[in-house]
Amino acid sequence: MRQDHLVAAGQLSRADVEGLLDRAAEFDAALAEGGGAALPARYPETVLALCFYEPSTRTKMSFETAMKRLGGRVVDMGSVDASSVSKGESLADTVRVIEGYADGLVLRHPREGAAKMAAEFVDVPVVNAGDGAGQHPSQTLLDLYTIREAAGLDDLTIGIVGDLKYGRTVHSLATALTEFDARMHFVSPESLQLPRSVRFDLHESGAQVREHTDLDEVLPELDVLYVTRIQRERFPDEDEYQKVAGEFKIDSDTLDAARDDLTVMHPLPRVDEIAPEIDDTDHAHYFEQAHNGVPVRMALLDQLLSNHE
Repeated sequence: MRQDHLVAAGQLSRADVEGLLDRAAEFDAALAEGGGAALPARYPETVLALCFYEPSTRTKMSFETAMKRLGGRVVDMGSVDASSVSKGESLADTVRVIEGYADGLVLRHPREGAAKMAAEFVDVPVVNAGDGAGQHPSQTLLDLYTIREAAGLDDLTIGIVGDLKYGRTVHSLATALTEFDARMHFVSPESLQLPRSVRFDLHESGAQVREHTDLDEVLPELDVLYVTRIQRERFPDEDEYQKVAGEFKIDSDTLDAARDDLTVMHPLPRVDEIAPEIDDTDHAHYFEQAHNGVPVRMALLDQLLSNHE
């Protein structure tokens, strides 16, 4: 992977993905053996800046943990309300200022294309940690790592369920899966189907886009069920949200028709899409998925920072 920034999953070839996941597996094994004590401090003088214009738990904390596991340090812009953004400072000015403080920048922003724009103004590596309803490529890498460990990435049948219109994790994951032998089924209410632009890009890549409104149609075929939250915060109208809220709920009865080795995933946070009764079954991989964020983001930061040296 010879990239200065990671702003979209489409930047990643199959070789890029496999190289990053292999490196993540090395970090994962080292962490399992001895935690941070088992890892050399690869970047003792490196500072990573976290710039989150939207709330985050897993992404923000796993990037911070990943940088510290690599021996580096982290500075955090903090809440938007407590920053100069509240005074009207532009994103371009903010990232140019922060570039003077840090060796890399992780950006989450409510506007699609924000990370791509930010990358044009700075020379340090930029990672897109979510840009509105656009992309979330580092989440895709940990999703692929989890899928590879559980089911393999070739000869894969995956169902992606829920908010396909606003779900940035869906857009990135679907793009990345076109590099592999994956049969993708997209299940959603009609009002939350894939955006036309995403559907077009998938067709252009040669993927067969199969869309459904009923999960029962495809559930018995699936190796992986990737469930997403209906994203209330993206809806321009509360009434429209209420029409689709809770449309897909996965519980024990739902999975009666599933294969015994079905892998159930969710990028989290969940609201009520997956019943807690699933958590202790062999199907559940979503907490493992979240934990995989640390070794995967270690691999990503290691790659981007070493490219920049």
